[in-house]
Order: sequence, then structure tokens, then C-alpha cells
Amino acid sequence: MNKDTDKLGLTSHNISITERQNIQINGVTKIDSFDNDEFLLETELGTLGIKGKGLEIIKLDTYEGTIAIKGVIDALSYFDTPKSKKENSVISRLFK
Repeated sequence: MNKDTDKLGLTSHNISITERQNIQINGVTKIDSFDNDEFLLETELGTLGIKGKGLEIIKLDTYEGTIAIKGVIDALSYFDTPKSKKENSVISRLFK
């Protein structure tokens, strides 16, 4: 990791796809769920969904925050995190 980004509390988030069959991702903080057709990963930049066929984990390094997955990759999607009820309440909007 870069010393400059460590001071700011930031890490890198990179995705590398090879021939639509192998994917390597850095900056993974949590695996929410996974099966042969879909992975949901929490990354430094939001929730990442991976859809495909025959997906399986090849390498997982929780210390470095990296994961390697093989299988046929059909789609990658980032999902916005929903705001909490407290942030959406009328009173909280009045006092902004």
C-alpha cells in the first residue's frame, strides 16, 4: 500500500478482468454473499455485484483485501447504499 493513501485512511480499489473468465479485485472489505451465479462484495467504494455462471473463489486474502474469482462474468454493478431513516426524516432535513 502507498504511504500517502494510508495516512488518509484510503486504500486502492482496482478490478482486473481477463478474458471475461477471471476477475481480481482489490479493496474488498467484506463478502456479503456469494453463490455460483452472483457475488455481493463490500468494497472501499461501495457495494459491488458480480453476476455470471459457474463463479467460484480462487483466492481470498482478507489481510490485503483481495479476491480472485473464476467463471463466466456477465455483469458488474455498483449499488448505492441506502440512507438511514434518520437521514431521511423531516426533522433532520429541517435542521440541515
